[in-house]
Amino acid sequence: MDISGYRGVMVFAERRNGAVQKIAYELLGAGRAIADSLDEPLVALLAGAQLREEEAVELIAQGADEVLLIEHEALGVYMTEPFTKALVAAIEARKPGVVLVGATTIGRDLAPRVSARVKTGLTADCTGLAVEDATRNLLMTRPAFGGNIMATIVCPEHRPQMATVRPGVMRKLERDPARRGEVTRLALAIEPDVRDVEILETVVEKTAKKNIEEATVLVSGGRGLGSPENFRRLEGLAEELGGLVSASRAVVDAGWVGPERQVGQTGKTVRPDLYLALGISGMIQHIAGMEDSEFIVAVNKNPDAPIFEYADLGIVTDVNKLVPALVEELKAAKAAR
Repeated sequence: MDISGYRGVMVFAERRNGAVQKIAYELLGAGRAIADSLDEPLVALLAGAQLREEEAVELIAQGADEVLLIEHEALGVYMTEPFTKALVAAIEARKPGVVLVGATTIGRDLAPRVSARVKTGLTADCTGLAVEDATRNLLMTRPAFGGNIMATIVCPEHRPQMATVRPGVMRKLERDPARRGEVTRLALAIEPDVRDVEILETVVEKTAKKNIEEATVLVSGGRGLGSPENFRRLEGLAEELGGLVSASRAVVDAGWVGPERQVGQTGKTVRPDLYLALGISGMIQHIAGMEDSEFIVAVNKNPDAPIFEYADLGIVTDVNKLVPALVEELKAAKAAR
């Protein structure tokens, strides 16, 4: 494959319910760093129905040099084939060297189909992206072998280099309303037979699960708690602190809590203001998912636990004695106000 004509970075700006999602801005942050390393442009692809000018303006403020708009009534609600055709058309029109898609439910459905259509590789669920100076290839890092190792993958002979990136891993840029960029429309014909699915109704779940990636306080429990009963006590502590409960992989594997609460390489990446690591030893797989937290408090009875190397405050004690005592102290402090 002749890769000489491929240039630039393209970010798929995911849009749901008429709003650009947070992952789009995170990808622009990563894409901006890659584009600057290559001295190439960063393009955001926004596909949908009834697109608004302020959405494109915001994507530029968050780092894009250009916003490519594909507007069609068939793109109002996500369906695999119309969106696959839209992203393939954008790639064929612009020939970007790198394409980034969020590792969301939509991105995990869309990206493999697009990579197959344009005959390139795809590295899924990346947690790290960098440019190799000597070759200018994209270095795509992701967990492998159940999260026990980190694999760095390259795609030297095909373009674009495609990756899905886990939400919460990349940092979005500081918004710059003074940034200037282009907004370009790309016409797309979507034949009726492309819409192989008919959406009869969209039902929004009323009691949506709380997302640990958006929490400012996380009370995270590990195997050191000893039992599911002890783990459930963390709910009371999280309630007093105005946070959510999360967990290590060992706790999820034991069935004490669902996988949507898992922090780590094979779970979610979080950056809360306060992260309490309770009964967590601190294996590197877990650290990778929370090390960028603003303030980390670790509680473990083993003074040599690796978690203490990353903690801002470490407490060596029995976590199952500390948690109920801390809950009572917090309740008393609130009552005294």
